[in-house]
Formats: sequence, C-alpha cells, structure tokens
Amino acid sequence: MWFQRPLSRRQFISSAASLAGASYLARPLFGSPVGALGLFSDAPADSWRDQGVINLASSPHAKLKTVPVRAVTIQEGFWSKRRATNVNSSIPSMHAELIEHGRMDNFLRLAGKSSAPQRGPVYSDSDMYKWIEAVGFVLQSEDQPQLRQLAQTDIREIVAVQEPSGYLNTYYVQDRVSERMLWQTQTTGHELYNIGHLLQGSIAYYRATGDPMLLEAGMRFVDNFLLPNYGPGKNQKPIVAGHPEIEMSLIELYRTTGNHKYVDLAGYILQGDPRVPLNPRQITYMFCGIPFTSRTHLEGHAVRAMYACCGATDYYLETGDPSYFKTLQTLSDDLIEHQLYVTGGVGARSEGEAFGDAYELPNARAYGESCAAIGNMMWNARMLAATGKALHADVMECALYNGINSGMSLDGRTYCYRNPLAYDPIADAGDRHTPSGRIRNPWYDTTCCPPNLERTFASLPGYFYSTASDGIYVHFYDNSELRWKLDSGNPITITQTTRYPWEGDIAMRVSLALPEEFTLSARIPGWSRRTSVKVNGKLAGQPVAGEYLALRRTWTANDLVEISFDMEPQVIHANPAVADDTGRITMQRGPIIFCMEQLDQAEEAPDQFPLMSAKLAGDTSYKYEPNLLDGVGTLEHSGAIEETSSTAALYSAGQIKRSARSTSLKLIPYYAWANRASSSMQVWIPYIES
Repeated sequence: MWFQRPLSRRQFISSAASLAGASYLARPLFGSPVGALGLFSDAPADSWRDQGVINLASSPHAKLKTVPVRAVTIQEGFWSKRRATNVNSSIPSMHAELIEHGRMDNFLRLAGKSSAPQRGPVYSDSDMYKWIEAVGFVLQSEDQPQLRQLAQTDIREIVAVQEPSGYLNTYYVQDRVSERMLWQTQTTGHELYNIGHLLQGSIAYYRATGDPMLLEAGMRFVDNFLLPNYGPGKNQKPIVAGHPEIEMSLIELYRTTGNHKYVDLAGYILQGDPRVPLNPRQITYMFCGIPFTSRTHLEGHAVRAMYACCGATDYYLETGDPSYFKTLQTLSDDLIEHQLYVTGGVGARSEGEAFGDAYELPNARAYGESCAAIGNMMWNARMLAATGKALHADVMECALYNGINSGMSLDGRTYCYRNPLAYDPIADAGDRHTPSGRIRNPWYDTTCCPPNLERTFASLPGYFYSTASDGIYVHFYDNSELRWKLDSGNPITITQTTRYPWEGDIAMRVSLALPEEFTLSARIPGWSRRTSVKVNGKLAGQPVAGEYLALRRTWTANDLVEISFDMEPQVIHANPAVADDTGRITMQRGPIIFCMEQLDQAEEAPDQFPLMSAKLAGDTSYKYEPNLLDGVGTLEHSGAIEETSSTAALYSAGQIKRSARSTSLKLIPYYAWANRASSSMQVWIPYIES
C-alpha cells in the first residue's frame, strides 16, 4: 500500500439500576450562563475553553492528548484560504439554504410560529445541529458576531420546542408520535443520530462560548427521556443505533461533564441488544446491532461504519477494553490494506453507499461520499490518539487534502456528495447526486455533507498538534502558531513557516517560558522518501518515512527546527488485485493526489480519455500557477494520444494495430476538479511502456 471486551448480560443488568434511575436535576448544569463548570466539579471555572475537538485530557488510555482549537492560529497559507472561504461563504450560504428548505420551519411550526408543513427526511434536524457545530468551532478560533447571533437565535428556537419529557425531534410528532423509538423505527428513523449531532454541536458551541443552553437540552433528552426508559434493564426498552453517531457523542458528553453513565450507555449500544431481532442485511448495512467486538471487516454503509468505529475507539480510550482495541486494529488494517481509495475516500458502491469486497475500488462508480471521508479522518484521529502511530496521521492528511477537500467547491457554495475518481458528465447525468451532469450542487435534500465539511474545516486547528507525557507531537504542517503548554505547565510557542503542500521546507521556531527537556515528535510523511531535519543548523536524528522523528533535548527560546521533505512527483501503482486500476497509474506530489481534466489537455486531444495515455517512465515537471484554480501546483507528464479508426471492428482475431502520437498531459490537484466548466476527469490514467 502507498502508506508507509464486551459487557456480559449480567453486567448490563447490574448497571441498569443506576441508568434507569437517572433523572435530570431541575437546576442548571453549570455555575453560570457563560462561566461553565467544565469537566469535573473541582475543575477551573473556565476549563471548557481548554477542551479539544475531542477532549482527551482525562482519557486514561489516550497516548496523545488533544489541544484546543483556539490554541492554534492558522496563518496565511494553504488552509487559511479554505478556512476563510468556509467562514465568509460556505457557512452563511448554507444557513440560507437550510432556512429556504424549511429546516428551521420544522422547529418553528411546533412553536406555532410557522404554518409550513414538515419538510425534509427523518434526519433533517441534524442539518441544523451540524451547522451549529461548525459555528461553534469557528467561534473557538475567532469572534464572528453575525454567525454567533444566527446560532443563538436558532438555538433558542430549537430548545423552545423540547417536550417536558425531554424528547426533541421535529419528525416524530403529531400523527407520528406512536412511532417514536420503536426498535423498527430506530433502524431507519435517525432519532438517536439526530440527538447525537445535537450533543456534538452543543458541546462545540459550549466550548466556544460557555453557553450551555443547547447542551442542557441534549442532556434533558438523554437524562429524562432516554436513560429511564431505554437500555438493558428489565423494565427498559431496547436500543439499536440504526445510524451510529450517538455512541461517540455520549462519550464526549462524559468528557464534558464527568458523568460516567454516558460511557455505560454508549457501551450498551455498541454491544447491541439481543432483544432486537435484526436480520443479517440490517446488521451489515447499519454496522450496529451486534457486539462491535464481533466485527472482523468493514462492510455496509460506509458512513455508519466509520462513525461506529469512532464511537468504539472513544469507548476504548475511556475504558481500555482490550477486545475493543483488538477489533479496532483488525478493522484499521482492513481499511488501509483493502478498502481505502488513494484519495483517502471510502465507500465503493452506490448501492447502500457501502464498502465493497476487498480491493473493490472502482473509479467512475466510486461513491466516496464526503461524509465517509470525514468519518475516516475522525476515526484515524482517534486511532492516532490511541496508538501514537504516524500511519493514522498519514491517512488523515491524505483524506483531508484530497477526498475531503474535494467535497467543497473553491468558492465554498457548491458541494460534492460523492467523490468519484473518474467522471463523464454525460454518462453521470442520471445519478441522483449529479442532477443534469453537475457533480457539485448548492443543495441536496440529504444535505449531510455540506455542514459536515464546514465543521471539519472549522475544527482543523485542533488536529495540528497533540501533547504527550514526554512532550509535543506535530501532525500537520502549514503556516501556523501554537500557543499552549507542556504537561509540566510550562508555556510553549511553536511557529511554523512554510509553503506546504506546494513546497516541502518547514521552519519551526520553538520557544518556552523556561528551558525544559522534552521530546518534539515531528511526523515524517510516508510519501517522503528522503527527509532531512536540522535543529539549530545541525542535522538531527534519522528520519524514517511514515514515522515520527523524536527530537529530545533541552529546549529554550527560539530554537529552530528545519525540515525538508522530498517533493519529487511520484508515479503511484495500485495493488494488482484492484482490477479497475490494472494498466493505470496516478501521480502524487507531497500529500496531493493529481488528476487529469479534459479542459487542460491539448486542443487536439480526444474527448474520451481512454484514448490518452501516460508514458510510464515519462518526464514529469511541476509548476505553481497562482492564477489557476485559486492558486495550485500542476504537473506536466509526457503521454500519448492514440489514433484509432471508428470503423475498426469491436473484436478481432488478430492483434489490433495501434498507433499513437506524443503529447503532454497536464494534471491538477484532485481536490480542485469540477470547479470550471463541466468536463471529464480521471485520477487513474492508462499508461504505455516507454
């Protein structure tokens, strides 16, 4: 590849009494509206500000701890441009789309403030919650008064329609009340999926502002409605997640409040309840309903599988259950060895938006849903925390720069639901996610991907660094500044200066308030075949591709780490078992995967890509083009245009005569495709021996 224990039934029942008896106390959870208590009762009053995207500060089995989003400032460079577009274009325009398509009317109708009928699928409430989460992460980086005001207004309207029981859902109301939380409804009704996103959105917003209003609403649902009535107890009804999401949100709720009952509930859901008679197809598709630890490979709906793996990893990070870790390792190996697209995307099949068999990675038919690539990054972030292995950061980086970044247009107003690796706008026109041949659209009635992309870009600073007992880990590279502290409490600043990913040189200035011995672990990407590292001008360590380079010394003020990665373009081959890539190559430079769009080829190039080939040992040149696609690096690679006759027989007993003329192929970053006129595209290019 190009990348260099379950609870018993008795245990369930023994914990049921505390779960069933839990109830929401009629008092604010926090000490004041904006001076919230944070993790535990003895925590500092503003500790909510110091919690990461996932808060691992007290997770006993996390080798790496997160830093808060606010601790890292991404300065002018590659990601600053995307993040500015996210804040100034994507998030505001998506809010307008959500309003236009009735997502808030669904709440207002229940308060008697709108006469509009219910609109959207059963999971529509989650669209608002993910949008609020995106705003929460933005506000952790900077104050945006208009976005904050929009979010506060929406939150008040949402909380206003919560029922006294704690139930909150705009779909299962009125004539659908009788369907609530039936196990049959849970398989497809997304009630817990919606609340999971409410919890995640409310936690992100709380960590930005200290405002617990939406978080308390989520806790009322869990404490008043869910825990007393649903679970493993004799007088409780069973839970099946249907669409995994609630598991990781419950554990993040524990990390925010310190109440372990949320971890217990997540463990019960991950175990599955034998009282729910699911058929094999449901178990496969939903990736839930049976003990997570019985899973041996990835299958079914790709987003569900990724979210289930996230929740299971969170459960391991809090409990240390070895059977979970073993299963997670098995599934991670399956992902990286058999199921992962070169772009970091996952999900091969349109039918069921699902994983395929091992090595089933079609290009034109690739589903590669944006949410699945995001789920892949989220899971690997958790596996990175659990293991400290650079492999997981490599997967994160690949998905982020390619299969996730491709999901949002450069202007931030249109989105890819699916992200194929080959595309023909005429052939693809009938697909339900590419109306009229447009792969990017401003709205989908299933609009899970746009706000998911927005929350990912908004939370990005929180993924750059981790702390550990021995020091600091550097995962990602871009112009940025970290202002945080070591485990000792010693304040530290790390300033990165670079033109990454277009250039491979990084200068990191390390400064501490007081000199201290610790280890700075810098990730050496798996794609960098040759890397040099200097500390204060002297060569340091022996960098190994796909590992962290541990630089241990007594650090002082203004120590300088200089890293130089190998940025030579690389020809990438797929495993021979990947049938769709036989006889094809793709190009990679740094973390960027490149593709060929018809728009960029010579005027005499054919409209159909099968007649264009790359020379296997051809020359490759790189150029940065500031005026193309908001500024991108491009590759030129020698190739050929085949000349064939349209009158030639479809099949022939003899060898078909082929002739070709030389040409030059131009490749652009995959993330930037479909941002101009509609055009054919392919990542994997046929090659000829040269």
